[in-house]
Amino acid sequence: MTLVTLGATYRLPVAIVALYAGSLALELPARIEMVLARIAVIAFLVQLALWGDRAARNWRSLSHARAEAAGELVGRGSMSVLCFVIRLVIWLVIALVILDNLGVNITALVASLGIGGIAVALAVQNILGDLFASLSIVLDKPFEVGDFIIVGDALGAVEMIGLKTTRLRGLGGEQIVFSNADLLKTRIHNHQRMQTRRVAFIIRVTYRSTGTQLRAIPGIVREVVSAQPAALFERAHLAACSEWSLDFETVYHVQSADYVVHMDTQQAVYLGLFERFAAQGIEFAQPVRVLHMPAATRPKGKPMLAVSSARPRCIDGPGLPQISIKRILNERPLMLPKSGPSLLPALRRWKAPAAALRSSAT
Repeated sequence: MTLVTLGATYRLPVAIVALYAGSLALELPARIEMVLARIAVIAFLVQLALWGDRAARNWRSLSHARAEAAGELVGRGSMSVLCFVIRLVIWLVIALVILDNLGVNITALVASLGIGGIAVALAVQNILGDLFASLSIVLDKPFEVGDFIIVGDALGAVEMIGLKTTRLRGLGGEQIVFSNADLLKTRIHNHQRMQTRRVAFIIRVTYRSTGTQLRAIPGIVREVVSAQPAALFERAHLAACSEWSLDFETVYHVQSADYVVHMDTQQAVYLGLFERFAAQGIEFAQPVRVLHMPAATRPKGKPMLAVSSARPRCIDGPGLPQISIKRILNERPLMLPKSGPSLLPALRRWKAPAAALRSSAT
């Protein structure tokens, strides 16, 4: 790249500098020496600007070539804009130095340029913000075209990174457009760079499980998870004793970023656990609430009622769902679903004759 940059060397500036170097050996009037010195400095500064301009263009061409070789056609417009800004700054600085060398007072010029720059920046601050955000995306590369990312509640594959906006292709086929400045202000989850996927899930078993069954569950889970070729088992523990179940927490890692591999592994684990639990007689818990009523509070000579939502029957009353009513012994508890307590007031208000109860009981 250095040789290509030096290829922008022009003969005229070199000749002017050489003539000035040769004139140093001569006795010339002071005014002529000053003029020759200024001309030589101007020629040298112009040659520096030419080298800088060529270096910026070579850097742009090299970046485009590397991106095309890697198949990354992203940020070409941003790189071109950045190259243009670099070249503009180079020539502007050289022009100011040349004017200062000619004796021009550039203080007022620099101040006016600063005020004008502030005015322009305020007028187009949103556009400049998106432009610099685009440059940040291109240089820092938090994501690239083709990466699957999640931004807030939106997710999709990156389709294009422009000067002002970045566009995703959503899972439903729709196009999602983000402002570059707004995009960098949010948290970005890049799933394309995921190496492994951590999976955690809860297994809930009933309180009717024996101690032997509970101690066997972590070993069963370990065997089922370890049998999967893409899974790396981490742990399985009895994590909580909830209201209606005993909760076992299981964690394992899928050694692939492919979502299909993750779902296949998870399905195989679930099916394996279902089969092993059925063989061991371990029951999965379902949401249910059991109310135990002391014998002293039960009305004597009257049967208790068991209310279940598992098999709807034929009783319909005001405000009542279809329920099943069975005559059972006094020592049996009252069984209700989790939403069952809301049925008790309705049962008390329902004034059905005893004959109707006997005819509908099963």
